[in-house]
Amino acid sequence: MQLPLIAFGLTFGLAFLLSLGLTPLARVLGERWGLVARPGGRRKHERPISCIGGVPVYIAFVVAVLASQLLVIDPHQAAELPPGMQIVRFDGKEIIRLTGLLLSGTIIFLAGLYDDWRELSPLPQYIAQIIAAAIAVLFLILIEYVNNPLTGQQTPDFAYPITVTLSLFWLGLMINTVNWLDGVDGLAAGVVAIACVVLFINGVFRLEPPQYSVALLPMALLGATLGFLPFNFAPARIFLGSGAYFLGFTLGALSIIGGAKMASILLVMGLPLLDVAWQVINRLARGQNPVQGDRGHLHFRLVDMGLSPRQIVIGYYLFSAVFGGLALAIPSRLYKLIAMLVMAAISLVGFIWLARRGEDDVKTLKR
Repeated sequence: MQLPLIAFGLTFGLAFLLSLGLTPLARVLGERWGLVARPGGRRKHERPISCIGGVPVYIAFVVAVLASQLLVIDPHQAAELPPGMQIVRFDGKEIIRLTGLLLSGTIIFLAGLYDDWRELSPLPQYIAQIIAAAIAVLFLILIEYVNNPLTGQQTPDFAYPITVTLSLFWLGLMINTVNWLDGVDGLAAGVVAIACVVLFINGVFRLEPPQYSVALLPMALLGATLGFLPFNFAPARIFLGSGAYFLGFTLGALSIIGGAKMASILLVMGLPLLDVAWQVINRLARGQNPVQGDRGHLHFRLVDMGLSPRQIVIGYYLFSAVFGGLALAIPSRLYKLIAMLVMAAISLVGFIWLARRGEDDVKTLKR
């Protein structure tokens, strides 16, 4: 089966150019319509900045995905395009999942856009997330089994209630992880782009048979995020805003659609996921609302220590890329588990050190 490089290139290029071209327009319109993030709170930018960066990312992704389907045929269809441009779809349920991805992704995008406009309280935001995730599950975006890292064997298919619960939890976790990650210029979009590269390589080179038609999806999301990044990288001229919800949801769904390769995503997104867990536990221990935003996240603490946004973002990129590379390079599921444990140990030591440093700083100020 010939690698359809032209099809992948066209999908990436269309998403990239659309995002690159539409982002400046979103910046201007956001400022004109008052859809801006004003200085204060957790962010420390100096002037109002447009916060509807999710709009060009969403449009670029959806248009590129729909256009890419013109290059996909069923096995019984006659080939009408050169081999490098045409892809055969072997899974008959793929169209159902793609429909669910676009429908539920649109719902979470619109909910996020409304939040950018009206600043919703947490409850309506979580209701929208549950609705979007439930629609995805109805369209067969499901975690039906996992691979046991100790035995190397696939577990039996879960009972449907367990499958639904796991799928809803995973999608909600990814939505909020990427949203909480979006606290430093260029951080969330760049880490998601790295995860897209890992998903693409995994689908094309690691699965047998290769999932070329599914690999078009992370390629479209990669183009959309990279087209947006030049305007979002420090110093940002536009913020992702609640478009982070869309990126998180789409990444979570793609990790399921792409053969349920969640272990790879766990390694790429390990540091942000561990940061979420640490913050939830830390807030509960202090008697605070676990979903109430503050400057306790790792990236905010690093900013408060004096690191520049670019230093923090590059550090996150390297961390995600290294462990994403390990996910692709290590064939053994047991060794992947060991890599996750090593990453968790490194992160835990860092979190404890930062927490103690913060306590020492508070004591110093009180003296």
